[in-house]
Amino acid sequence: MTTIPPRRRPRFAPSPPAASRPSVDPAQIGRRSVRRRATGMTHAEAEAALKYAQFDRRQALRHEDSANDGGRGEAELAEWERIIALLAGTGEVYDPQADAVVQDEQRAQAERKEAWEKAEAARRMEAERVAARSDELMRLAGSGGLDSTVPTQTGDEAVRDHLEGVDYRVPRVNSWLAQALADHTGHYADPAARTAAVGSLPVPVRARAALLAALSRTGIPAVDKQLEFVGRLAVADPAATTALAAWLDTTLAAAAAGKDDKA
Repeated sequence: MTTIPPRRRPRFAPSPPAASRPSVDPAQIGRRSVRRRATGMTHAEAEAALKYAQFDRRQALRHEDSANDGGRGEAELAEWERIIALLAGTGEVYDPQADAVVQDEQRAQAERKEAWEKAEAARRMEAERVAARSDELMRLAGSGGLDSTVPTQTGDEAVRDHLEGVDYRVPRVNSWLAQALADHTGHYADPAARTAAVGSLPVPVRARAALLAALSRTGIPAVDKQLEFVGRLAVADPAATTALAAWLDTTLAAAAAGKDDKA
């Protein structure tokens, strides 16, 4: 009895890894806490607050769980000392808005937040692109329309990886990509894209493309759909397939050189 392969296809492509959020820094949290408490304090009041903070720190160091605070306690003491030095001889009260160090940190934080938001937006756009392209390729593969008339696009390797193991039509995508790589069509017309394919396509697909390219140099068009054995060889033994392609290239080059010598 013939078993029909499951037609499993994800509705949506999985999102690429989320951009890393700015990490929580206990020391930075401590410095901000000190600034909030120090706002409006005079130099003398800040000195008194430092003494209380030093006492609290000594008490905390007696307990292992409290002492291991990720550097927050030491950062708080250092920040009190910095604020005291900032206020020394000014007769003013502490104002974070007039503190150049605080303003620099806030600008840097805003830049990191903006960069993270841009990375997240790019991640979501890529996920949507992969989902849409997956639907398109699977529709074409299912209808028999995924052939050389459909140009490959940058990022199709990622789409192929996403579909691997979840859709029975992936072999048709492999055939299509291998043919385009062999013929240097679609985005593989760009040498940089062909170089990148070495790291983005599975070895069997690359071996398949190499053999198709070598066979085409015999002067007879090598069309993957008409040479079904090429795909089977590439899947069964990619290394041997690549070696065969190299042998063909060498043999054909030698034959061409011999003809030139005789001429």
